[in-house]
Amino acid sequence: MSIRDVYIVDAVRTPIGKFGGALAGVRPDDLAAHVVRGLVDRSPDLDPTRVDEVVLGDANGAGEDNRNVARMAVLLGGLPVTIPGVTVNRLCGSGLEAVVQAARAIALGDASVVVAGGVESMSRAPWVVQKPERAFPAGHQQMWSTTLGWRMTNPRMPEEWTVSLGEGAELVADKHGITREAQDAFALASHHKAAAAWSAGHYAAEVLPYPGVDLVRDECIREGSTPEALARLKPAFRPEGTVTAGNASPLNDGAAALLLTDEEGLRATGREPLARIRASAVTGIEPHLFGLGPVEAVQRALAKAGRGFADLGVFELNEAFAAQALGCLAEWPELDPALVNRLGGAIALGHPLGASGARLAGSAAHQLARAGSGTAVAALCIGVGQGIALVLER
Repeated sequence: MSIRDVYIVDAVRTPIGKFGGALAGVRPDDLAAHVVRGLVDRSPDLDPTRVDEVVLGDANGAGEDNRNVARMAVLLGGLPVTIPGVTVNRLCGSGLEAVVQAARAIALGDASVVVAGGVESMSRAPWVVQKPERAFPAGHQQMWSTTLGWRMTNPRMPEEWTVSLGEGAELVADKHGITREAQDAFALASHHKAAAAWSAGHYAAEVLPYPGVDLVRDECIREGSTPEALARLKPAFRPEGTVTAGNASPLNDGAAALLLTDEEGLRATGREPLARIRASAVTGIEPHLFGLGPVEAVQRALAKAGRGFADLGVFELNEAFAAQALGCLAEWPELDPALVNRLGGAIALGHPLGASGARLAGSAAHQLARAGSGTAVAALCIGVGQGIALVLER
């Protein structure tokens, strides 16, 4: 059996809304339906019945994104009911995992045209209550937020592994001696690069505003931020710590989708692809050091592709925390840091968990298309200790 080439034909996303912001009134299944339908509509030569599958990442799944949000996106988007959908969960890596699974299906000949992406509404993530062990308990019951992080933790899990995400970032800062000043400088650069990218029109080709919502640009960008403003913020996880709300990614809402095809599917679209998928990798690491998860994943993916850091022209690394991103860069001495997130990163753009991996892959593909050629990497750290990476070429 021959392995087929897999192409990214197009990629779209919503503007990313802040927690409780412009997209907070939009259900996650509607966000997903918007990008899936909008993506298909951008290839008018493609008969929608040619879509073999919709694969979406979703890190929560406890609220309106329940009942397989990928299938809901097909139905709510008015696409043919014959298109199946599957939802995958690799926490922060879910959107990229969806792309990887879709690419694998195409490469093996199980599909020809697949929509892959992700969605998250952290604003609308519900509170949940566990069922009592016996009927009619007299006491109060604990309510858990499903927005982010550990909840209903198994008591058999070592406490060292179940620290908060922010404490995990502090541990990475400790490990690599990353200062508060370095983290704040990294965060400030993310905002300035994102604002400049929007002003230059670099996101115009990929962003689809949600109808009826007054949001045309990512909502968390603070181009007016200064070192002094960031320095005034208090540590969020340790009294004398270095991680603050200013040098961490915010809570967000958004969705993203990519159109993947083989050669036959590409001809059906009548379009030139943005990029080709070369390789991917997923790795594990100690849960409390989750922020360093991308280190080995990127190295493995590049090795599979027969490429090295010197071959890269685009590097999209999710900025869960400045400390986490800087920790990864410290372990990639061969990588030119100037290549990383040249259009801004998640600290500025936002991190809607299930959608972020798809946003990174889509942005990397669009950047390769503008450059005309090159190699790109998209990578994310993942809570509970994993990393995921994708290599693209054009």
